[in-house]
Amino acid sequence: MILSGDPPRSRALTLLLVVIVLALLATPWLFPGAKALNVAAKICIFAALVASYDLLLGYTGSVSFAHTMFYGIGSYAVAIALYSMGPNWAAVATGIAVGLPLAMLLALAIGLFSLRVEAIFFAMITLAVASAFMVLASQLSWLTGGEDGRSFQLPELLRPGTVFISKKAFGFEVNGRTLTYYLVFAASAAMILLLLRVVNSPFGRVLQAIRENRFRAEALGYRTVFHLTYANCIAATVAASAGVLNALWLRYAGPDTSLSFSIMLDILLMVVIGGMGTIYGAIIGAAIFILAQNYLQALMGTASRAAADAGLPLVPGLLHPDRWLLWLGLLFIASVYFFPTGVVGRLRGKPPAK
Repeated sequence: MILSGDPPRSRALTLLLVVIVLALLATPWLFPGAKALNVAAKICIFAALVASYDLLLGYTGSVSFAHTMFYGIGSYAVAIALYSMGPNWAAVATGIAVGLPLAMLLALAIGLFSLRVEAIFFAMITLAVASAFMVLASQLSWLTGGEDGRSFQLPELLRPGTVFISKKAFGFEVNGRTLTYYLVFAASAAMILLLLRVVNSPFGRVLQAIRENRFRAEALGYRTVFHLTYANCIAATVAASAGVLNALWLRYAGPDTSLSFSIMLDILLMVVIGGMGTIYGAIIGAAIFILAQNYLQALMGTASRAAADAGLPLVPGLLHPDRWLLWLGLLFIASVYFFPTGVVGRLRGKPPAK
């Protein structure tokens, strides 16, 4: 089955997922404009990225702070290849062929070195390696562009100026930008389905057994270090693939968009909002968080003006757009309080992942 025998287990969850997927699929036609398309593409990319992180945090209980490093490796690999080799498909293939194996090898090295001991040691090692990689990317300006990053051109087929269907013909235009969006959508969906297959395989069941009781899993004869390292490699490869998609969409790779620690915090928030230990939670968490991140400020501005026009005291100041981060934080705290198992866990009635 396309959902690997694990379909959504409630009608509410199914309906919510269907609405999100259909909205993303129809965004170029229903919501014209660059901002809406950018938001939809970011939801697709982060849904795959968050799902890959949930494979570690939700299914193995391992806390990693190097996920943005793998994400950045994928972004920088394709950006450097396209910048150096020119806008052609050979450069895209080269970036993928270099970035994905490099991320997997780094994940393998980190896993073999640190997953044999306590989980806190793994978290500390990943944080140190990610910080060193960020400094390295900033210092190697001849390769990465330093703090400015690397801008590049895409192959002609993916450029906005390449028109496949003219607006005069059907009332809407299909160009290279539209094709790039559906490439991002299809690749992200494929990665999420792949991760769904992984967690529902015998290998995924072993990961959950390790999460619940590592000592008992070892007593049953499972090689826990192998399974944890293998999961780390899979998560790193998917994260690097999401980084490739991000670079292709933005036509740019830099520290702020690929390696920033704030991205790691965003990933953690999306995992908690959607629910740990469920791949579907990545889709819902990414959609809720990114929509709030991009539209909450505008909604607060509208509400503030309406409150001012109505003559309400204090309310316009509380709803000022500059305070959107405060309200986003309050919404997050409320979501954790009312949905301690995440949105998916609440809809399914499951206890939180341990």
